[in-house]
Amino acid sequence: MTKLKNIKVVVSDLDGTLLNTQHKISDYTKSIFQELHNQGYLLVVATGRHHLDAMAIVETLGVPVYLVSSNGARIHSPNKEELFAFNLDSDIVKAALNVEIDSEITVVLFKENVWQTNKWNERLNSFQAELKYRPELVDYKTLEDFEAIKIFFSCDNHEKLVKLKDAVLTNSSEYLHHAFSLPTCLEFMDKSIDKAVAIEQVLEKEGFTLSEAVAFGDGFNDLQMLSASGKGLIMGNAPALLKETLPDLEVIKTNAEDGVARYIASKILDKELV
Repeated sequence: MTKLKNIKVVVSDLDGTLLNTQHKISDYTKSIFQELHNQGYLLVVATGRHHLDAMAIVETLGVPVYLVSSNGARIHSPNKEELFAFNLDSDIVKAALNVEIDSEITVVLFKENVWQTNKWNERLNSFQAELKYRPELVDYKTLEDFEAIKIFFSCDNHEKLVKLKDAVLTNSSEYLHHAFSLPTCLEFMDKSIDKAVAIEQVLEKEGFTLSEAVAFGDGFNDLQMLSASGKGLIMGNAPALLKETLPDLEVIKTNAEDGVARYIASKILDKELV
C-alpha cells in the first residue's frame, strides 16, 4: 500500500465528495486546500459536471486546480486553458437515444455552451448555485445535431434507469460505456473517456504518476480513478454497492461532515482535528 508520505497529488470528485449537501465547498475545506497548495501539492478536481459549471465552483477554492470535467471529456489547466476535448459523434448519440425512454426520465445532452434537455428539471438546476451552464429545452424528435460531450439521464426510479441502460447498450456498447454517478443519474461516455485516463494525462504533464495520488470519490464514475490511485478513499455517503465493489478501499466521513478536508488535515497535513 502506498504510504501517504509519498503522496504528491490530491484528486477529488465534486458532488457528494468535495461539495457539501448544499452543493458548496465549505470554508473549512477551502482552508485545507489552500494549505495543500502552500505545501506544494498538485490539485486536481475530476467531476462529471460540465466545465462551465465546475469552473465556477473550483474558482471558490482560491488556488490553482486542474479541472477534469464531463468524466474526462474535457481537461482544463489552472488558468482555464483547454488541454483536451472530446465529443461524441452525432450519429452515435442519435442511435443511443433511439430506444424507448420512460416519460419520467429527464434526458440531457451536454453541449459546449448549453445543456439540451427534454424537460425542465428543478432538482438538476439546484446543483448550480449560479446558473453558469444553462439548460435549453429541445424536442429530440426534431433535433438535427446530436453531437455532445456526454449523454445524461436522470430519474428518481433507479430501476427505470437500469432498464434504459440495458437498452442503450444493446444498441451502442461498441462505442459507449456507462456509469451511475448517483443511483438517480445515468451517464454515457465514449469508451475512451474516463476520469482516470484524463487524470493520467494531467499527471504526465506535471511529472507525476497515479501511484503518487490520493483520490476521493462517491460514485461509479469514480471507480477507475479510485482503483488506479495510490490511495483511493470512498465517501461515507457513497452507495453501498460502490463500497462492496471496492472492498479494499477505506471509507471516510461523509461530504456533510467535510470528509475530504478532515481526512487531508489528519492524514496528509498532520493537523489535529477539532
